[in-house]
Amino acid sequence: MGNYITFPELLLWLPLVAGIIAFFLKKQGSAKAWAILSSFIILGVSVASLFFADDVKYASFNKVNYYWLKYIGNSFYLVLDSTGRLLTFLTALSFPIIFISTQQNNYKNPHSFYGLMLLTQAGLMGVFLAWDALVFYFFWELALIPVYFLCSMWGGEKRIQATFKFFVYTFAGSLLMLIGIIYVYLHTPERAFDDGHIAQHSFALQSFMQATLSTGQQTWLFWLFFAAFAVKMPIFPFHTWQPDTYDQAPTSVTMVLSGIMVKMGLFGVIRWLIPVLPDASLQFANIVIILSIIGILYASFIAIKQDNIKKLIAYSSIAHIGLMCAALFANNEMSVQGAFLQMFSHGINIIGLWIVVDMLEKQTGAKHISQLSGVAHKAPVLTIFLVVIALANIALPLTNAFVGEFLMFAGLYKANVWYAVVAGIGIILAAVYTLRMIQRVFYGESNALTQNIQDASLGQKFVLAVIVAFIFGIGIMPQPLIDLTKEAVNGLLAIKK
Repeated sequence: MGNYITFPELLLWLPLVAGIIAFFLKKQGSAKAWAILSSFIILGVSVASLFFADDVKYASFNKVNYYWLKYIGNSFYLVLDSTGRLLTFLTALSFPIIFISTQQNNYKNPHSFYGLMLLTQAGLMGVFLAWDALVFYFFWELALIPVYFLCSMWGGEKRIQATFKFFVYTFAGSLLMLIGIIYVYLHTPERAFDDGHIAQHSFALQSFMQATLSTGQQTWLFWLFFAAFAVKMPIFPFHTWQPDTYDQAPTSVTMVLSGIMVKMGLFGVIRWLIPVLPDASLQFANIVIILSIIGILYASFIAIKQDNIKKLIAYSSIAHIGLMCAALFANNEMSVQGAFLQMFSHGINIIGLWIVVDMLEKQTGAKHISQLSGVAHKAPVLTIFLVVIALANIALPLTNAFVGEFLMFAGLYKANVWYAVVAGIGIILAAVYTLRMIQRVFYGESNALTQNIQDASLGQKFVLAVIVAFIFGIGIMPQPLIDLTKEAVNGLLAIKK
């Protein structure tokens, strides 16, 4: 690969090393400053990688491959392709936003908190870069383990039961995926090594795509992989861990879970499920779309009745992810392109909502809509940011989510008119529960909890302004993001055909 370090290596090793160093910084200020500095360095590397997106011209900068467990056909194979570039950029952008927006929060054992957060970032980067199934599984678990400790050590009063449920769901899904990985591995083409060692199978993505699998084998393998990815997204009926976990986890961790980690499931479908099991993916596409649409309506109706603002956002996220999952299986260019755009836009928007919720909860101690009112009188700047982000979340024209949702619904309509019609009810319901929340929390008369609330700090205004800039930037000019993901979209559709 040459004598230089590649982008995949930098994106992986920087947060990993930064996380390890953070464990030795015992003071709150030092650990916090190190986490923010490290996250900006990682963001700088990710931004630089966007200028090397030409995989033909800059292939050597975007790929690393060397033997790890040689004689079982396992390589440390990382590739920064267009899909990975989109999601690693989202990950790199999100962490400094999260750290700056929550820098006023103080944590017990801050060195452990920030160390685990950076290790989570390393795990996420590894998932989005891996082109070897065993490496993918390794980082899939690495991203889970720090989050488990973050939730169980710094979460709310009911954190233990919520975290236990989260762990059981995700770990069970991971084990099913591991069974599927081993089975596919044993059906990959054999190869012999130059040193005369016996022929071995391979965990490489290309080998998995060439695996000899009958239609019957693909059928049950599909559900093993899909269960793992569906839990992580999550979509109905694999979603029940999510609302309680989002409610009980520290808000910084909830931002990671809802903004980035749910994309691991969608990414798994894009990178592994459809390419490795194309026949089964087409066979069960309608079932997955129906489950996703049920989830959209189910989550939206519950969100309307929800008084807990954190759970309202959690159910809102389930509805949005359900639409993205349905779009990926709709099997046409518009729907898939829309899903790619929405993965990025949803990550930005949902983190913006959590920033506002965290500010309200820290100042008032309340997380129920019925306890809050009149925030706009005391925090007008915060209110303006919230209204913009909330309207983007329901896909108002000229905002980032509008572009993705328009393409997804157009693609669903092309696949089946009724899919688009029924899923479209979710747009109406989203407007209902979002506008209702804005009206009850931010308008009306101030009460005892909100009369002394302070407006956003300088750091919070900065990150919210960045989020709003992305909202309008992508909403008005989405073409750069479309160009970035076009190759991945065409590649996925070519596999399906």
